[in-house]
Amino acid sequence: MENVLRPLLVLGGSLVITLLVGWLVDLLLRRADSRHHETPLWGLLRLCRPPLQVVLCTALLRASFGQLRLEVVRDNRDAIGQVLTLVLIGATAWLVIRVAATIVQSSYARYATSTRDPARVRRVRTQVTLIQRVVTAVVATVAVAAMLLTFPAMQSVGTSMLASAGVLGIVAGVAAQSTLGNLFAGFQIAFGDMVRLGDTVVVDGEWGTVEEITLTFLTVRTWDERRFTMPVSYFTSNPFENWSRGGVQMSGTVFFQLDHSAPVSAMRDKLRDILGECAAWDGRDWSLAVTDTSPTTMEVRAVVTAKDADDIWTVRCAVREQMIGWLGDHHPYALPRVVTSPAVLPPGDHWRELTGADHGRTPPNGQVPTPDRAPRTGRG
Repeated sequence: MENVLRPLLVLGGSLVITLLVGWLVDLLLRRADSRHHETPLWGLLRLCRPPLQVVLCTALLRASFGQLRLEVVRDNRDAIGQVLTLVLIGATAWLVIRVAATIVQSSYARYATSTRDPARVRRVRTQVTLIQRVVTAVVATVAVAAMLLTFPAMQSVGTSMLASAGVLGIVAGVAAQSTLGNLFAGFQIAFGDMVRLGDTVVVDGEWGTVEEITLTFLTVRTWDERRFTMPVSYFTSNPFENWSRGGVQMSGTVFFQLDHSAPVSAMRDKLRDILGECAAWDGRDWSLAVTDTSPTTMEVRAVVTAKDADDIWTVRCAVREQMIGWLGDHHPYALPRVVTSPAVLPPGDHWRELTGADHGRTPPNGQVPTPDRAPRTGRG
């Protein structure tokens, strides 16, 4: 009878204590969260209940499994203890990582709600994300090392590894030079405020938004939903455009190639009307001016503003589309034209010799051009 009740008492008692403690902790966190709505820490800490229960249950079993008077337990005492120790180390690492992530997320949430500057919020978000990844990597490494040291064979291996640490360090340093460079570049990006999550950047001619930053690589999501993944060391060793530095407001240009007779003053009035109806225009500034000329056309530049990169693209497209449509409907002569008549040749014997008119020859185009004929023009 004792062989049946003792295992039930040990296993059942550990399970009941674990569930009771988990329930009490969750109850206290819910009450704290209801009293302090402005602090998200208590609500986020409730996510730590599963690893806490695993740690508590494993610790109770590790301390009391020796009380089981079972033949199977006596024969495999060392193996069972080893397994419980490994589970306890892994669960403890899980709990530490979850608590650290909860604290980091809570701190970021409070900062984001109290700060109105989106650039600072993105900077803090980048920093806390990398800090969380570093903590996770360090805790996982320590947990794996602690698990390996629980095996007697690994202790002797560790002693021999320490003896040759100098050689291994040199080899590892040479082999991991690129990885370490990316690692330090990640810290430089996070705390040097070079690029942040959510920034609009132009890299290798591709425009996109920074979607993810890790310790080794960075992902840029382009406007057409493609992803560019590149090492973070690229941003510390190569120039790139960051449209979110110093504010997200932007100015954009729209160029028109028009005939010299285009009504610039009327175009300026039309641009003001177009922007007044465009919701993406932020109302800060606008202008229209002739910036260049050529023998056949002139260049007209319209400058518009918007609150960010997405809106400036919308404004530029709207101005380009509506201005071209308005010119085609009301001022078609302002659109560029291409001369389609043949060149006028000089009169005299030289002209007759070139055309073959004095010898009865037919010119290549089948017609003898008349020098005094007016040139014909057509819309391009």
